[in-house]
Amino acid sequence: MTVAGRYEIERALGHGAMAVVDLARDVELERHVALKRLAENLSRDDELHARFLREARLAARLSHPNVVRVYDVGDEGGRPFIAMEYVDGETLAELVARRGPLPPDEVAELGVQICRGLAAAHAAGLVHRDVKPQNLLLRRDGVLKLGDFGIAFGAEGTRLTMAGTVLGTAAYLAPEQARGEEVTAAADVYGVGAVLYELLTGAPPRSPGSLAEHAGAAPIPPPVGAPSALADVVMRCLDPQPHRRPASAAEVARRLAATLPDAQTLPLPEDPSRRATEITARPRERRRVRPAVALAAIAVGAIVGGVGAAVATRGGGGTPTPVHAPPVAPVPHAETAEQQAQSLAAWLTRHSRQR
Repeated sequence: MTVAGRYEIERALGHGAMAVVDLARDVELERHVALKRLAENLSRDDELHARFLREARLAARLSHPNVVRVYDVGDEGGRPFIAMEYVDGETLAELVARRGPLPPDEVAELGVQICRGLAAAHAAGLVHRDVKPQNLLLRRDGVLKLGDFGIAFGAEGTRLTMAGTVLGTAAYLAPEQARGEEVTAAADVYGVGAVLYELLTGAPPRSPGSLAEHAGAAPIPPPVGAPSALADVVMRCLDPQPHRRPASAAEVARRLAATLPDAQTLPLPEDPSRRATEITARPRERRRVRPAVALAAIAVGAIVGGVGAAVATRGGGGTPTPVHAPPVAPVPHAETAEQQAQSLAAWLTRHSRQR
């Protein structure tokens, strides 16, 4: 099968409720790409169609060694697609599952790379909002790449989510994001802290389905066994108050580098002109989204988040095992906001176990 007359599909890499990803060969440029296409049964939904294309446009604005590159975006037969970099390696989620907690110096070095990618995104006015191990791809040569801007948004973009809709995977959400409030780049700084915490301990700082706990900002214990300097950086990132976290991803990178013996050899991002709390989306237009679309948006972050990038890492020797996500059922209705948060937390926990 050939898409857009140039992408020859070779094999499936994975699929979820919202999108399918295949390994394809670009016959014009003679290279492999990860070809992400909106699920066929959703391609006629104008809202989701727009969301899918927005993801591509946001990611295409970035050109950085620590960000997955988007090469092309198009539409064939009413079904949009994104051709992006095929990363030969594994996600950080797979790395931790395979090795368990990582040595502190390795965690700090990976953290610096994460922050380099985020600093580039923030400089472009983008907030990722879904920083988690599944969206961080480690190439075989040690280069880490930030992928899947599926729920990111920019200062000039149009939000396709209803007010109060929570996007992202619960275990890595900043408290303000779990409450459905407007988020800034400080939420990404929190996500960095959550990822580093898991790399150090083997588990995220919060349970996957505890949205109510997130919203209440219950205390998080420091990572056991981590050097004090590194643990301090992690806990500063995880501060429940956005203004008390490090001022930028660049500052986090500097703090992490300072914990390493060879800090002077690491390239660090430049200091930004704005604090993380000042980088936020200010949409020119707000669109009403049908409830079914909003639930599908939640499914993107909680169930499918990373399909566009994470499954694109299974390369090099052998046939990958496709990721088959079960059908996503709607979140049960609740009368109050508190009950809805609890209902959503249970929904996330149930579907996380199904993955």
